[in-house]
Amino acid sequence: QQEVVSEESEEESNGVNLMEFSDEILLHILSYVPCTDLVLNVRRTCRKLATLCLDKSLTHTVLLQKDYKVDKDKVKQLMRDIGKEIYQLNMAGCYWLPSSTIDHVTRCKNLVKLNLSGCHVTSLRLSKMLSTLQHLRSLAIDVNPGFDASQLSSECKATLSRVSELKQTLYTPSYGVVPCCTSLEKLLLYFEILDRSREGFMLSGQLMVGESNVPHYQNLRIFYARLAPGYVNQEVVRLYLAVLSDRTPENLHAFLISAPGSFAETGATKNLLDSMARNVRLDALQLPKAWINGSGLLQHLKFNNPFYFSFSRCTLSGGHLIQRVINGGKDLKSLTSLNLSGCVHCLAPESLFRKAEDDIDSSILESLVVSCCNLRHLNLSAAHHHSSESIGNHLCQLLSRLKHLLSLALPVCSITDVAASVEKPPTTPNLVPQTFGRKVRIGIQTYPKNLGDQANQKIESSVFWALMGSLRFLETLEIIGSSFSSAMPRNEPAIRNSLPPCVRAQSVGDSEVAAISQLTYLQSLTLAQLPNILTGSGLVSIGLQCQHLRTLSLANLGMMGKVVYMSALMDMLKHCKCLRDLRLEQPYFCAGAQFFQALSHCSSLQRLCIVSRSGTLQSDAVMSFMANCLEVIMCHMFMGESLTVCKNLQQSLVRSFQAERPALNVVIFPLLHEDLTEVIRDVPMRHLDEITLFKSRVAEEPPNLWW
Repeated sequence: QQEVVSEESEEESNGVNLMEFSDEILLHILSYVPCTDLVLNVRRTCRKLATLCLDKSLTHTVLLQKDYKVDKDKVKQLMRDIGKEIYQLNMAGCYWLPSSTIDHVTRCKNLVKLNLSGCHVTSLRLSKMLSTLQHLRSLAIDVNPGFDASQLSSECKATLSRVSELKQTLYTPSYGVVPCCTSLEKLLLYFEILDRSREGFMLSGQLMVGESNVPHYQNLRIFYARLAPGYVNQEVVRLYLAVLSDRTPENLHAFLISAPGSFAETGATKNLLDSMARNVRLDALQLPKAWINGSGLLQHLKFNNPFYFSFSRCTLSGGHLIQRVINGGKDLKSLTSLNLSGCVHCLAPESLFRKAEDDIDSSILESLVVSCCNLRHLNLSAAHHHSSESIGNHLCQLLSRLKHLLSLALPVCSITDVAASVEKPPTTPNLVPQTFGRKVRIGIQTYPKNLGDQANQKIESSVFWALMGSLRFLETLEIIGSSFSSAMPRNEPAIRNSLPPCVRAQSVGDSEVAAISQLTYLQSLTLAQLPNILTGSGLVSIGLQCQHLRTLSLANLGMMGKVVYMSALMDMLKHCKCLRDLRLEQPYFCAGAQFFQALSHCSSLQRLCIVSRSGTLQSDAVMSFMANCLEVIMCHMFMGESLTVCKNLQQSLVRSFQAERPALNVVIFPLLHEDLTEVIRDVPMRHLDEITLFKSRVAEEPPNLWW
């Protein structure tokens, strides 16, 4: 207390007083404070702040979507105090708030945009709320089992008729509120319907009785649909598309369907695509791979000023990409986001007689780089993009010309120096076994302490080092093995065996990871299936240099039977003060006292996910970690422990911390247990989609698709 007093007196002697700053500066500072804190706490400190905290620039838009400390009482008080001043309200992913909380939104009479995705809303509550929001133009909701459109009042339907933007997440076969939205210009649909009920019954994609109303698409400009795995999702989305196939909206400029696996083309969808080719000019396009593969569709579609393309998992060749999509290198400076994930032939002139592991044609990549010079998001993962020995034509050298890149996803085998991979044989078998080894004792690994000297020895002249040096403003980087697959897929049992890494990737290890530390503004990093990680020393460099890092995902690094980078990881974590999300996937991972003690240095950590076949945990260490890290609201651990150990720990965590942390979500479960998929289905979609499930997220959807 004496120190605080002395600091205050020193401030006074220097003439520095926060309240003497101009209103403009103070408003800018206050804009970084959560709205709940401003209204419920900060404004009660003095008269000046009481006025500033209620300034329209701070109350116009209220974001609660990741305010994990907000509870129903705070929301009630917030709406009571400033409800009439709120024009945009985002409560997406507030799964912990009871459905009765939504009733208080009715105080926001002037709402124009409202996001309730992930919130519990019944048909009756939705009807009551929307009946009072006459100015609403943008809405995001979930449609859960039991939703009944017949319960919507005439006043509610009147509000919906004026809504021009709708985002709807479907957990049951339904049109939801789409038929009521007669002025739709933007429609985003997320299909999360499971093929089986909890009781094991097969579900049908047919809509429920009373769901025969036809959607109104005549004013539609943007159509986006993202499907989770499952046949029912495909059945339901076809019903939404049927109306589009009858009459394509004249103003349609973005048509995007993201569908995993096989989604066959039908006569109706073919008619829709033919109509689009005749009548519209697109700015954004994404289609299921079966709709593009082997068809001449791209040759006939017309584009205006495209800003987003996704050809994920398509067999599109580089020749077709250049000729049909980027128009021989013309008019693509408007393109800011490109997803070629899983396009194994996209950098080759043709795909007919080519093997996936053959060298790329650098001239195709060069044409792409020159034509799309303003790219900000590029995904080339899930493919073997091997550069030839031609000097100056390495993939990394060509990508270094894209100075505007903010996010980049690459396969591991694409970043290796050709000379190094030719001169140096693949790592010896005892370093990278192709199968899981026996369980070993995890000790403290040693690694070179002088990280700068280690980096200088090998990679300052490498193409990947140069690429990282040229992309100084990169915020998101993913380096993922071309054959990597997570041990925990979406709706299936855990994968027990993994494919070996690409031969070209065998030399990628610690020095390449150290090169990433040049990215001063890096916020999100994913590293998966890097075989030659020997100590993990490069991770420490990243922890020291990348002080803005918020999201870290590491999977299958180095030896598969031993966590060789544990010591370096613990050293890294001590420097990650801004880290919020950590995902670790590694066989035989030991989540013990030393690991959690190091993790406790991450004072901003909110979400933790560990996936480990044959992995172990220390319950006392987990409890101590959760007690020390007060910001953590998600703890998912899928390990090799018994069901009894997992259940006991989960119950202890919930019992000890749920009351203080209303958003707390804990799942501790054996990775190889047969009921894993049943447990996964109860995880809030926000956590499941953003961290628990592994996937490449670069250019996954168009930028700024929703607010």
